[in-house]
Amino acid sequence: MRLTDEEQAMLAGEMGKAQQWAIDHQIKVGGMFDAKDLVPVSQAHMMGDPEAVGEAGADFLEGLARDGAKAKIPTITDPRGVDLSYYEPMGQTEEMASLERRIIGALEKMGVMMTNTCINYQTIMPPIRGDHVAFGDTGVVIYANSACGARSNFEGGPSALAAGLTGRTPRYGLHLDEKRQATRRLRVSEQPKGLTDWGILGAVAGKTVGSYWEVPVIEGLEVVPTSDEMKHLGAAMASYGSTPLFHLAGITPEAPTLEAVGGEKLTTEVLDADAMNAMRSRFGGKGDKLDVVVFAAPQLSLVEMEQVASLCNGKKMKVPLFACAAPQVYPDAQRMGFVEKIENAGGKVLVGTCFYNGFAREVGEANGWKRLLSNSAKIVNILGGYGYEPALASMEDCVSSAIAGEIV
Repeated sequence: MRLTDEEQAMLAGEMGKAQQWAIDHQIKVGGMFDAKDLVPVSQAHMMGDPEAVGEAGADFLEGLARDGAKAKIPTITDPRGVDLSYYEPMGQTEEMASLERRIIGALEKMGVMMTNTCINYQTIMPPIRGDHVAFGDTGVVIYANSACGARSNFEGGPSALAAGLTGRTPRYGLHLDEKRQATRRLRVSEQPKGLTDWGILGAVAGKTVGSYWEVPVIEGLEVVPTSDEMKHLGAAMASYGSTPLFHLAGITPEAPTLEAVGGEKLTTEVLDADAMNAMRSRFGGKGDKLDVVVFAAPQLSLVEMEQVASLCNGKKMKVPLFACAAPQVYPDAQRMGFVEKIENAGGKVLVGTCFYNGFAREVGEANGWKRLLSNSAKIVNILGGYGYEPALASMEDCVSSAIAGEIV
């Protein structure tokens, strides 16, 4: 791998042990993917929740902090696993909270900004077309690549942190022009309506494509998705297909036409109504017992918070309802009365966390929760592996079900 003089100095340890570790890690990752060099990145976004990091990971982060690790570029964080102002009522333990505090302390010493959000493209510093970044969360990566036209691979937690310490990442995959061309051509046969439909479309497209290295271009859409609809589309596609980039013909920045991404040469595959309905039918049914309703994965925008608040206003829940909000969204939602409306109805707004990476299995066991309802195709896909029986419904039906105490 070609290294600049500065990169050679990092590798030689001239800039400290932490940067030496970081660039050595990146060289090894880049070598696996045949990267010829490193590309400068403008920002990094890292996973680092306690469930994933664990005790060994906390020890590692504290060691980097002791070795003088300092973020070289803006480096921000994905949602936490524990809302430290509200964890015992969730069934999370003091040990979980203590691990969270250790991780936060180590990252803060390194100059990492504890943004605790998976919607940084809606809240912090959205990347622009052609901007090379090092993002970790799959929903963040697919939105940045597809809706923004920025360039990032899925960066594991250590790799994203390494990028934050060096200001670089290996130049492979979606940092290369040729890897951003379409490899599959998908046509919709029905138009999505609402967030859940966009998530279902993403789930079907992701399952159809089924590979990190495939890039679908979707045609036939008659409506431009909102930012929240694009968010659910991408999050589900990444969850069901490990997809980091898609194009919407005539909509997303790199695909003003089908030809611009090479889609005209590809065989058309139709995402028909049967495929969409099959995905819908996988998750629960009316009248089923309900234990908990969750709005998360991705965190809610201010617009979504207002929508949930309107549906909750003046109502009373029979089962718990949780809405996960970014720390950047929460103060506005509180100021505008959205939090009060949700919590007066018996719901709870969790700040800076996401339900599925917050020891979801242990939380479910502590509370006896099995049947979970959400409007997020991503989270119902994930939580089946955490001991839940997840069901999928629209935002409106989720709130109505929480009020009724069963799936309506």
